[in-house]
Amino acid sequence: MALPSPPPEAAAHSERVLEAIRAEIRANSGWISFERYMELALYAPGLGYYMAGARKLGREGDFVTAPEISPLFGRTLARQARQVLDAGFDEVLEVGAGSGALAATLLEELERTGAPPRNYYILELSPDLRERSRDLLAQKVPHLLERVAWLNRLPPQFSGLAIGNEVLDAMPVHVIERSGDSVDECGVGLGDGALRWAKRAASGEIAAGALALPLPFASYRTEIHLAAGGFVRSLAQMLERGVAIFIDYGFPAREYYHPQRSSGTLMCHYRHRAHDDPFFLPGLQDITSHIDFSAIASAAHEGGLEVLGYASQAQFLVNCGITDILGREDPSKASTYLPLSNQADKLLSPAEMGELFKVIALGRGFDAPLLGFASGDRARAL
Repeated sequence: MALPSPPPEAAAHSERVLEAIRAEIRANSGWISFERYMELALYAPGLGYYMAGARKLGREGDFVTAPEISPLFGRTLARQARQVLDAGFDEVLEVGAGSGALAATLLEELERTGAPPRNYYILELSPDLRERSRDLLAQKVPHLLERVAWLNRLPPQFSGLAIGNEVLDAMPVHVIERSGDSVDECGVGLGDGALRWAKRAASGEIAAGALALPLPFASYRTEIHLAAGGFVRSLAQMLERGVAIFIDYGFPAREYYHPQRSSGTLMCHYRHRAHDDPFFLPGLQDITSHIDFSAIASAAHEGGLEVLGYASQAQFLVNCGITDILGREDPSKASTYLPLSNQADKLLSPAEMGELFKVIALGRGFDAPLLGFASGDRARAL
């Protein structure tokens, strides 16, 4: 795929990111893990994709998430949020709020139904996205802005509803290649100054994790999600009572490690083009991996959380009443109804986001069946 060239100032920024990565590789005997590379490319202070100022979300950015696609997503999710909050909670924690579109819609809809949370916390590492979300909330819900606080780490304790939309997929991953009982870790080295894949024998947790994977072939390349698993265990330590809901693209283990995915699931996003070259313009593109939801469930269990539900995004949104919310619009007003109807199709269609994206709910001290998993719960598949 032909990818567009960046403007000169963006190209110069990418070169600064590249030089920082080269220096890291040279300082580590010519090799770093892909996890470390991904961490630098996305999160290096002042340089990484999420830590610098380029626009990432929306029409002018590199990709669009469900909250930017349609307010129907947040309005529907608000029904699930309302059920949790009505169980005696009054705080919401959103992890990685991006542009703030989901926070704004959730706050609007919860206020409309008479149940705005007392506190809405946003954990956001990106200074740029913090600023953008603050500006959007000031525009959309200025009277509720005093309820919102931005965090740079998980609080030590929390009771309530935690939400993360397309957060886990951007956490750095290790890349491995297994051939029989032999495991290599695929890291990053240099060839004539350019970034290139470089392998070395895996050891320790990486080797053990790779040998435990249910791979269909003797030779297989894939990702290990240590950072995402560690995050879920940290969240489990924090969550005293309540529910955590994560929406992301991925599969349970038996589908994740499928013959068709024998080259892994790494995906990059640049100017609304998806491709598989993680070394293209570091610092200017997003790098993601599909989620192994079975590994997320295992990490939750290790932390003492229960899996309260697992379903496709389409099933979850239908259970929460997206069609009822769309029905609040007058079908005779084509200028407003048709765009929302088209947006609903994108959220629900198996050919779009409806099947690839999944919703998993984790919890502690919450016994009521969750609305979003009233039918079509696939938790047993994990």
